[in-house]
Amino acid sequence: MQKYKVKGMSCAACQARVEKAVMAVEGVDSCAVSLLTNSMGVEGTAEPAAIIKAVKDAGYGASLEKDNNSSAENNDDALTDTETPLLIKRLIASVLLLLPLMYVSMGHMMWNWPLPPFLDGNHVAMGIYELILAAAVMVVNQKFFISGAKGLIHRAPNMDTLVAMGSAVSFIYSVYALFAMSAAEHTGDSKRVIALMDEFYFESAAMILTLITVGKLLESISKGRTTNALKELMKLSPKTAVLLIDGEEKQVPVEKVKIGDKFVLRPGSSIPVDGVVVEGMSAVNESALTGESIPVEKNIGDTVSAATINENGYMVCEATRVGENTTIAGIIKMVSDAAATKAPIAKIADKVSGVFVPTVIDISVVVFVIWLLVGQSVGYALQRAISVLVISCPCALGLATPVAIMVGNGVGARRGIMFKTAVSLEETGKVKVVALDKTGTITKGEPKVKGVYPVSEDLKETLLTTAYSLEKKSEHPLARAIVEYCEENGLKAKDVTDFTILSGNGLTAKEKDAELLGGNFELVSKKVSIDKEFLKMAEKISDSGETPLYFSYDNKFLGIIAVADVIKEDSKEAINRLKNMGIKVVMLTGDNEKTAAAIAKEAGVDEVIAGIKPDGKEAVIRDLKKNGKVAMVGDGINDAPALTTADTGIAIGAGNDVAIDAADVVLVNSKLSDVVTAISLSKATLRNIHENLFWAFIYNIIGIPLAAGAFIAAFGLSLNPMFGAAAMSLSSFCVVTNALRLNFFKDKKKTK
Repeated sequence: MQKYKVKGMSCAACQARVEKAVMAVEGVDSCAVSLLTNSMGVEGTAEPAAIIKAVKDAGYGASLEKDNNSSAENNDDALTDTETPLLIKRLIASVLLLLPLMYVSMGHMMWNWPLPPFLDGNHVAMGIYELILAAAVMVVNQKFFISGAKGLIHRAPNMDTLVAMGSAVSFIYSVYALFAMSAAEHTGDSKRVIALMDEFYFESAAMILTLITVGKLLESISKGRTTNALKELMKLSPKTAVLLIDGEEKQVPVEKVKIGDKFVLRPGSSIPVDGVVVEGMSAVNESALTGESIPVEKNIGDTVSAATINENGYMVCEATRVGENTTIAGIIKMVSDAAATKAPIAKIADKVSGVFVPTVIDISVVVFVIWLLVGQSVGYALQRAISVLVISCPCALGLATPVAIMVGNGVGARRGIMFKTAVSLEETGKVKVVALDKTGTITKGEPKVKGVYPVSEDLKETLLTTAYSLEKKSEHPLARAIVEYCEENGLKAKDVTDFTILSGNGLTAKEKDAELLGGNFELVSKKVSIDKEFLKMAEKISDSGETPLYFSYDNKFLGIIAVADVIKEDSKEAINRLKNMGIKVVMLTGDNEKTAAAIAKEAGVDEVIAGIKPDGKEAVIRDLKKNGKVAMVGDGINDAPALTTADTGIAIGAGNDVAIDAADVVLVNSKLSDVVTAISLSKATLRNIHENLFWAFIYNIIGIPLAAGAFIAAFGLSLNPMFGAAAMSLSSFCVVTNALRLNFFKDKKKTK
């Protein structure tokens, strides 16, 4: 995904205009524009120059983001709030000009406040005084007029167009009234002069702009808070590293660290890049990445991650991942990319926003004409038409979804739950079935040898040596258990050739002319005969939840090694909570049915599908999808196809990179309980989006008829343009504030 910064957008109509313009560029496959972060994510083969030109032709500005998220500093600059300081200055200047204007236009006219001698009784002078101050406020807030005019020129009117039209019409009509008053003064028509004082709307022209600026400021401040999680992540990235070069320590910028470099960590220092400990030991605070406050002990051979804190010991580490490949950089990219994508529910608001502003302008004109036809004055008709323009708020519609997505994503990031896209954040809460890989997901993925059962005692060493020689070349968790056991017992592996992994069944290799075979019953029993005594033993092993592995050497059966994995501490509780949420839990495993059934019973899953080969998981997921949306949770390379096929793929963070790349959601803490949290957070975010959309729609549905005067005859309710502007300025602020409530999200830990 190529990311851009977009300038000049003021509302959802602008967002829709930019998306439409970019989608028309040849080679663009998808485009998502975020009004919240003023960013745009584009996928396809189109050249950046063509995309930037399309945005500029649409009346906005665009620039390619530097290094496409490779630098935290560049990202931090991109998220720096430059709008709020400008809005504060505009607001202060507007208020300072508005107060003396309101003193005359309302204070004197309504409450007879005293005026200076040069204005007292001089109505034309009062009009000129109001004109000057109103014009000054309009100059201060000229951005509304520039942006609104550009929107009209490019046939894509936006919120600024509505505001500019409301203010400009008020001002122009007031100028007309001032000239009419001057003419009446010249002819000595004092009654006409006094009557025309009520036709001045200079204060409305200025007040509309000031109130909208207030709303923009509140919105800007709130929007800044929604990106706090991303900003905090970026601040965590260290700027320097202490390298060990020829025995001497040298501090360098973190950008200069290369894979293989040795770096030094002292107590309290921030770890600059991902690495592995080669000297020393310490406790590392990984809360920045995992949300867990308890430090993790690190010894030689353990991995460390950038942006975590070395607590109390001295360590030397070797860099394994640098730059944009570090864990923290990957997390930043996930959160940032999610903000640049669009949730499916946002399409509703997009469709409305695309026609909203032109429709409001049409309604305003119709309202003006209708009030004239029923016999009202031009001034009255203008009030109603202007009220319609300034109360209508496309911004609330445009912000309803992205602010909730951004806040929800930030909440997830702080808990070690990474939603890669806005789509994944929305869809996760809709799952009806959760399929769990057994090893490394339900279980710890650190199995141990529980028993060695040779055909005869004198073959025990041969059994172990054969198993060691085979399993040493495998990456499977069960293989690692046997390798660790053999190494602990001081055994030596044989030199083997023609090593082959028989996916889902076992392993085979050769030592000279002899064939070594290890794996499940189906594989080994095809080559050698197995006594019934061992079949009964294997059955007992399986019934106890252990996995029996069969081995043979040179077509001679050697015996069985029993290996068992341990269920994670939180697995049973997490599965129970999923079931209480009405979600069906299915366990997928390559183990035999009896072993799988024992684990499934202990974990409490609804259904177990055992003896499934890696290439069969995808087919199982397709079948499960017939019962509703499916989430697949896994951690291995063999889980990647199933993770991709599922409606939502969830990767355990400690798992394989291939699985993480294939998934939609990554659980940094590798805890099954975080699956429950991810689903709960998705549901809460979607509920928040629905609330935002409801209030955005209902605000306009009620506000526009009220402003138009539809309720005057029945209920006597009408709306002054200034109150309309105030309501508009608060609508977006309310939507953003509602989204910020997600920061208080708490996941219920206990089940009934």
